[in-house]
Amino acid sequence: MNSRENQLKAFDRLLTIMDELREQCPWDKKQTMESLRHLTIEETYELGDAILDQDLDEVKKELGDVLLHIVFYSKIGSETNDFDIADVCNTICEKLIHRHPHIYGDVTVENEDDVKRNWENLKLKEGKNSVLEGVPDSLPALVKANRIQEKVAGVGFDWEAPNQVWEKVEEELAEFKAEGEKGDQEAMESEFGDVLFSMVNYARFLKINPENALERTNKKFSKRFQYLEEKAKSLNKPLKEMTLAEMDVFWEEAKNV
Repeated sequence: MNSRENQLKAFDRLLTIMDELREQCPWDKKQTMESLRHLTIEETYELGDAILDQDLDEVKKELGDVLLHIVFYSKIGSETNDFDIADVCNTICEKLIHRHPHIYGDVTVENEDDVKRNWENLKLKEGKNSVLEGVPDSLPALVKANRIQEKVAGVGFDWEAPNQVWEKVEEELAEFKAEGEKGDQEAMESEFGDVLFSMVNYARFLKINPENALERTNKKFSKRFQYLEEKAKSLNKPLKEMTLAEMDVFWEEAKNV
């Protein structure tokens, strides 16, 4: 791996290139924080895909794209004299030091849970009115549910054991089934939300990240369905003309590919 000296040189090289692009490239000169926002979100999702695919070469490339965006925002901030990359780095450094008194202070912790509880308590002492203030409104619902539960658990609002959570899942499933039999759309949606929320909670107790788990299933399903499509093409038979039984043969094959 590179030495710290080479790492700093590489970062300085990126900062220099960013300065040059901002001064000389018509596209880069035109960008604002708002125009970059959707691109940043896209790059973050691409990084997430690479991580789930365990493609480390692609992770490296996507991390570079995300880093470029951080440098880009910092460059724009420096042009209005609001902040620059040094301010960004120092701000997170100070935050990390403050939030880790068990490393940089005299606080003693026994385990990871103690660290999480200290983290949330420190945030409240910093002036936040709620532990949930750190959960962005724009997060996808599944991710948000997981983060909400992690946040409240950090201050002790949590179940004691996985079996208690599973009992809650079963309770919510029964309520959802009951509403489904009645056919009240609004009530069904409400109960379905409760089922998902309780399942996310159970996954958390089993140390399963629900977003990662669902996305892996999405990828698995897509791969198998695309195999089915390729088989249909090889037979010159449109999928809509195949029976479910015919499709199921290729679907089972796809599981072994």
